[in-house]
Amino acid sequence: MTQLSAKYWEQRYVDKNTGWDVGDVVPQWKAFFKDFTASDKGKRILVPGAGLGHEVEYLHRIGFQDVHILDWSISAIESFQQRLPTFPKAHCHVGDFFKHIGHYDMIVEQTFFCAIDPSLREQYVLAIDNLLAKDGKWAALLFNVQFDGEGPPFGGSIDKYIDLFRGVFKELVIDETPLSVDPRKGREVFMLGKK
Repeated sequence: MTQLSAKYWEQRYVDKNTGWDVGDVVPQWKAFFKDFTASDKGKRILVPGAGLGHEVEYLHRIGFQDVHILDWSISAIESFQQRLPTFPKAHCHVGDFFKHIGHYDMIVEQTFFCAIDPSLREQYVLAIDNLLAKDGKWAALLFNVQFDGEGPPFGGSIDKYIDLFRGVFKELVIDETPLSVDPRKGREVFMLGKK
């Protein structure tokens, strides 16, 4: 198993070995946030494992005021800050998701869950539970496929995701045909958990 450490992820960004990065926010997030109202735009949102932060940039540009980016890679966060100098520096967090402290109304996750070692998935669920406010929501695009090789990425299945998250969320909405980019069509699932 590859040691998935801060050093590992930093080196991936330094080497520009970031094949998961499609260079823009994916269509599913545009569709999901399209109907949010002005009052929603004050919600405190965390995007963990955000890498170059395309989702964060998109949310910032459409008027969300309290969005936070979190990644292990200093280079990824610095690249994001250079691309979007108007983004509040206090909302840029370099660090370990499992040690992050805060309370958020929503956690938006894209290619993060599939990048962590599957042995940490129960810890991930506990962290999500601790970071979300009382009526918080978790929105995620996850792989609904198994991969050959040792990963990352790591795959999964809807049934396993339901087993993992049903203890945290009173409602779990699953879209088996999200608006995926072409290389991921038919291999992703969109999930929305409501505490």
